[in-house]
Amino acid sequence: MFIQTEATPNPATLKFLPGRTVMEDGTFEARDPADAERSPLARALMELPGVTGVFFANDFISVTKAEGEWQHLRPAVLGVVTEFFLSGAPLIEAGGADRVTTGEFFDPKDAETVEAIKELLETRVRPAVAGDGGDIVFKGFRDGIVYLKMKGACSGCPSSTATLRHGIQNLLKHFLPDVQEVQQIEA
Repeated sequence: MFIQTEATPNPATLKFLPGRTVMEDGTFEARDPADAERSPLARALMELPGVTGVFFANDFISVTKAEGEWQHLRPAVLGVVTEFFLSGAPLIEAGGADRVTTGEFFDPKDAETVEAIKELLETRVRPAVAGDGGDIVFKGFRDGIVYLKMKGACSGCPSSTATLRHGIQNLLKHFLPDVQEVQQIEA
């Protein structure tokens, strides 16, 4: 099995491309060992010294480290990922992908604007963010402010604030006059 790696804008995160489907639908993120319990692969990766986060999407795995150099950690990650795919074990044991709609908040009168926001995120933003090893999830809309959660390589990335402010905010404001601002939310 040949697994490619790609750098991401977040120097603490590396993107691994196994050349096969990782998740059929949705995404999965583990930011601590408790989050990783649902996935044998996430558990194994989180056991590696220095690994602090794991993110699975359709065709990639993003791994975030707290310390150490990628030249030392990368071979260990490649070994864990290769061993996992050769084992045939399920990626997620229980619960499936992370739910993207849980905890959304917005006034029902803004439903049309929210649908337009979600459509723009899905068609114009998520593909670009996935290219950088992450994901973005709509969390809410209130008083002209769009609340988004960054996942994977985008969570904690030094350039995520610029991405939100200059990229996503400008895009949404251009198409939707009701949008005044975009803010990151951790929930």
